[in-house]
Amino acid sequence: MTATRTSLKNLKGDNAKIYADAKKSMPKAPRLNKEQADAFGREMDAIRERVLASRGAADAAYIRKIIALQRKTEVAGRAAIYAGVLFPPALVAGALTLGVSKILDNMEIGHNIMHGQWDWMRDPTIHSSTWDWDTAAPADQWKHSHNVEHHTWTNVVGMDKDVGYGILRMSEQEPWEPRHLLNPINNALLATFFQYGVGVHDTGIAEVRSLKGLKNMSPETKAKLKGVWNKVKKQSLKDYVVFPALAGPFFAPVLAANVGANLTRNLWTYMIIFCGHFPDGVEQFSVESVKNESRGQWYLRQLLGSANIKGGKTLNVLSGHLSFQIEHHLFPDLPSNRYPEISKEVQAVCAKYGLPYNSGSLAQQFGSTLKRVVKLGLPTKQDLKRTMTAALA
Repeated sequence: MTATRTSLKNLKGDNAKIYADAKKSMPKAPRLNKEQADAFGREMDAIRERVLASRGAADAAYIRKIIALQRKTEVAGRAAIYAGVLFPPALVAGALTLGVSKILDNMEIGHNIMHGQWDWMRDPTIHSSTWDWDTAAPADQWKHSHNVEHHTWTNVVGMDKDVGYGILRMSEQEPWEPRHLLNPINNALLATFFQYGVGVHDTGIAEVRSLKGLKNMSPETKAKLKGVWNKVKKQSLKDYVVFPALAGPFFAPVLAANVGANLTRNLWTYMIIFCGHFPDGVEQFSVESVKNESRGQWYLRQLLGSANIKGGKTLNVLSGHLSFQIEHHLFPDLPSNRYPEISKEVQAVCAKYGLPYNSGSLAQQFGSTLKRVVKLGLPTKQDLKRTMTAALA
């Protein structure tokens, strides 16, 4: 955990403020002591090693089958959209089918391949170092913000930028400000344009909140924003210019269908990801609590900071198996199709140690997440008093 100790020394600005507030009220340690957590970690390691040793032809066939399905779905969706210029119901069906194709591309395929889940196949066309996806986020930037930062600092307030995505107040440990009254509106905007929110996630642009800040952006932020812009141009040209232009005089309805497909993908991916991180029962952690964190304690934090969604095979595939967000955070580089079987073992170990296993229906998890968005946008009496005092000072 050397990287943890090094990073904790470099907290600055807003992160330092959040860290100071979080220290006061967050738990200092998980509910298991270190010895118990390390024993829990050894059992998680044993599950991991078993799956690593059993990967094989069936797993490789699975991801190739999903990739083939995604490509066929895209062709079918675009064909239906073109047919829809003469038969409107087909236009709607085509937009939804293309949306499903984009969901498969982003969730079960792109997200998991770029986690390195299929690198063991040694297939250069299905590898984390070469794969790109149909979304605004550049692959290299996403792999840093997600694989490195988010999965290392899962739900650590002040370190995990996924806690609020830079625009939402999603932790009681973040000091309330008047701008947080916009939480529900910002949440709706983030859901609608989710691919772009994810796209700029690694750039640092969320920390720029003034014209002066825009003028003084770091060279690194500018370079990353350029990378995002290049990706956005590529995606926009494909969906909003080339494919609609192929329809000739029916440019407008085909454009609308492509917008609908992207909106379908954005809303779905937002909902699945938020359901895995913010429902009732999901815990958040202070920077202090993860100092000198052992591997067992890291596993424990992943468990307590995640939530699953109950559903069938279709939900599992369309969510990229993030319906098993707990298993994904415990084992982010194991093949996603193995999460259902892994979950049974994880639940058994949790029961052994008296640990919670957060799982609920999609409606239950999303409902409690939306309540959290609204609740944390509103000030408490103490927040109002502190705000008024600061304004009068």
